[in-house]
Amino acid sequence: MGVSFTYMNSEVKSAGRILDILEYLAGLREPVALARIIADLSLPKSSAHALIQTLAGRGHIVQNASGHYVLVESSRHGFPFRRHEEPLVVKAMPLMERLRDASGETVLLSTINAHCDIRRLAKVVSQQPIRYDVSMDSPITAYCTATGRVLLAHASKEIVEDYFSRIRFQSYTRFTVTDADQLRRLLAKVRRDGFATNDQEFITGSTGVAAPVRDASGQVIAALNLGTLTSRYVQRREELLLLLRSTADELSRVLGFAQKRAINDLVDNATAEPQTGR
Repeated sequence: MGVSFTYMNSEVKSAGRILDILEYLAGLREPVALARIIADLSLPKSSAHALIQTLAGRGHIVQNASGHYVLVESSRHGFPFRRHEEPLVVKAMPLMERLRDASGETVLLSTINAHCDIRRLAKVVSQQPIRYDVSMDSPITAYCTATGRVLLAHASKEIVEDYFSRIRFQSYTRFTVTDADQLRRLLAKVRRDGFATNDQEFITGSTGVAAPVRDASGQVIAALNLGTLTSRYVQRREELLLLLRSTADELSRVLGFAQKRAINDLVDNATAEPQTGR
């Protein structure tokens, strides 16, 4: 007696379309309108909307303030977001889009692990004809990128020294800093200044600036990066830095940092001894 199988074609087709949508969004790793998803994948409008809502309901994608969708559950790195990262991306995306629109430049959000491996969580690409862009999966060299320097600057000394002992410093351009002592001084400067700069150290003609993002406890959990052409950065340095740092501070406040800091400041001020002179 043979065994026969009965397949529900509509369910099999839906499963295939779900995978198509996930692969499509994984390839973009930036917000995209439902109409574009439908057009690019040649999907029926009604079923595409239902599938998107199913993915959103299960937490695999989120819809931003503009109504666009972005994949947040996993990436082609092959591992899921950690617990704090998914809400971070959801809260960051509207601010990243606003920063992109105000600056005209590409915005990226990244994090680091204890091994000093950095990964990008989200990006919003500049709409200018000539712009900075990067694959979500391309490697990030921590010591010579603005994102990496912000995250290294706020890592423990033990983690940073372990990283320095493991890596082989390489000059990507003639501007790359490869001396460990000089890099230690740069990281100390990042902590003092509140931002980091990569001025053509990784890609000639490209400049990046990054600022820390803190959670409610004050811990730096991510870096917000603005990537642009060096020529545009030179012309607008102070403006771009102000926009970046203001957005990073606002995201930190959204995550609860400013409120906690304000309370601590009030306590410190109340307990401080009165000053009689400058």
